[in-house]
Amino acid sequence: MLLAIIFAAAPCAAQEAVRPFEAAYVWVWHGLTVAESTLKLEREGDHWIYTSHSTPRGIGRMFSERPSMRSVLRITPEGVQPLSYKADDGTSSTKRAIDVVFDWEHKRIIGVYEDTPLDMPTQPEIQDDLSVQIALLVNVRRGHVPGKLELLDKNQVREYNYQREDETTLPTVLGPVDTIVLKTQKTGSPRFNRYWCAPGKGFVPMKVEQTRGDEVQWTMQIERLALK
Repeated sequence: MLLAIIFAAAPCAAQEAVRPFEAAYVWVWHGLTVAESTLKLEREGDHWIYTSHSTPRGIGRMFSERPSMRSVLRITPEGVQPLSYKADDGTSSTKRAIDVVFDWEHKRIIGVYEDTPLDMPTQPEIQDDLSVQIALLVNVRRGHVPGKLELLDKNQVREYNYQREDETTLPTVLGPVDTIVLKTQKTGSPRFNRYWCAPGKGFVPMKVEQTRGDEVQWTMQIERLALK
């Protein structure tokens, strides 16, 4: 599976709401390096394609999973609309496999989500687990936190609430980076995610962290970034 900050630049037009990029992150789980994830956002005509591929590192090599995800979406003045979403864990199992289409003309979401057949109505703010990240980038580049976003979860919808927490200079492998800190929480969940988004780098997150209470459960830390 999102601003009270002054933007010196002029407001972004819809076509300027995001920039293509490729970013690599190191995943650290309970203090142990487990994987590297590469996320790439590309434009193809009127559509955008956002992909994520993860490969094991460190203790993660003990596991067979090689998760990958692909979201096709469009960006409009109203926001982000996912068009299709595919995901699997890189194994022969279908328990984590997802293949869904967002049919906005007929207002239906159809496909298969982790062995669950899917045919349900669309909702205006619904996102998939990848497109929601671009929805967050679009919102903050346009000057506000989205408040809440809804994510598809099998044949249900998860609601996430977003808020701005802080501004800080974050030490990274790219050097010190000025960031704004956004916090998100699934409605009813004890866990929080925080995103350190860099205005000077297209608001691409430099770090993502999940906590439960005072315990940090995992972090994603930027390793490489190419803005296009």
